[in-house]
Amino acid sequence: MDIKKFEATYHVSFTNEALLQQAFTHSSYANEHRTDQIVDNERLEFLGDAVLELTISEFLYEKYTKMSEGELSKFRAAIVCEESLYHFAKTLQFNDFVLLGKGEERTGGRMRPALLADVFEAFLGALYLDQGFDVCLQFMERYIYPTISRDAFSHMMDYKTQLQELVQKEKGAKLAYAVIEEKGPSHNKQFVVEAEVNGKHRATGRGRTKKDAEQQAAKSLYEHLSYND
Repeated sequence: MDIKKFEATYHVSFTNEALLQQAFTHSSYANEHRTDQIVDNERLEFLGDAVLELTISEFLYEKYTKMSEGELSKFRAAIVCEESLYHFAKTLQFNDFVLLGKGEERTGGRMRPALLADVFEAFLGALYLDQGFDVCLQFMERYIYPTISRDAFSHMMDYKTQLQELVQKEKGAKLAYAVIEEKGPSHNKQFVVEAEVNGKHRATGRGRTKKDAEQQAAKSLYEHLSYND
């Protein structure tokens, strides 16, 4: 990883450059370089998730003073979901700096949404450890907050509700969700959920929580039903 290029591009300066490199190290790369004692970014991702939630919560609390607690929670969920974090990471071109194993590279891992979402969180975790919370806020203020508006995220806020409203238009229609796959360690779970209407219309979604996966499944099924309506 070209650390100097990264620091110059994003106007950050790490005291412990190993933390920055770790944030961009995928487990596939670490597994291929075990003799070098390289550490992957999974623990930093865990920390970065908490930093992200707090920075976004503070931003929304200060900017949207008339929103209720429930509305703020829905808005925050839309911003911190995998789809949004992937968009942030891709826009910042974080994919250019990720360290991947050969197999992961060959199969397109550099642009995989879940992988880039994890990298974004891991970077925030590394920045927090090295520079503190205020510098994390500065980074978010420079690159992320300007992209956040209620209109920009309204389509992502609650697909489950939108799908339920669409399904209810058909008398007797029933909507159900089921977890069909669960994998990964406890701190980095990946869920696959299937949404189904009347046993004939189905769509799946993936996410790091059941709620995220349900939203993605609802999004896919909502778009399918709307298109074929």
